[in-house]
Amino acid sequence: MICTAIPAALAGIKDGDTLMVGGFGLVGIPENLILGLRETGVKNLTVISNNCGVDDWGLGLLLENRQIKKMIASYVGENKEFERQYLSGELEVELVPQGTLAERIRAGGAGIPAFYTPAGVGTPIAEGRETREFDGKEYLLESGLKADFSLVKAWRGDAMGNLQYHRTARNFNPMMATAGRVTVAEVELLAATGDLDPDQVHTPSIYVQRIICCEHHEKRIERRTVRKGATA
Repeated sequence: MICTAIPAALAGIKDGDTLMVGGFGLVGIPENLILGLRETGVKNLTVISNNCGVDDWGLGLLLENRQIKKMIASYVGENKEFERQYLSGELEVELVPQGTLAERIRAGGAGIPAFYTPAGVGTPIAEGRETREFDGKEYLLESGLKADFSLVKAWRGDAMGNLQYHRTARNFNPMMATAGRVTVAEVELLAATGDLDPDQVHTPSIYVQRIICCEHHEKRIERRTVRKGATA
């Protein structure tokens, strides 16, 4: 379904829902859907994402607005409010190795309930959890992840919901699109059906229930690092 307004694209998201939100750092995040979600005021959300944005952009806006109850992520180092809420007990956090997080999402989308991985064995992540030995090596049992809604960002989409991502924005977005009960895609360009080269479709329309075309905001840099120039 093509949506013409953010509220329609986010319809049905309620307090306590589990959301997957695409992106890596600030690259490939569904920025307009996140801004719209802030306006809805829904709360007690469990959010599955690579990270939680920064203090004034991305998922950091929902965190600042006290809308996130639990965060399942692999990296959380760029957000001071995240640190404050976690240390004060206001925010529940489940840290997952990045490769494991990607595979848990992929497994959820593929209907695989659980799998074994060597990542995390012998660390606090494995404490009190099931392990099993294969070929003389210990593996940790991890469950697949699914969500009530997946919010993803693509470069182009068509009227049927086929999606094409742009370079590094093709990060967690494709796998998250498969793992949501309802997948909402924010795109920068909306093409007519048949205009996308089938070989360039990264997410088939069967996984996408809603699509909305939005203006792209300015490119933000998560952490700017520079070095001093050479002196003459």
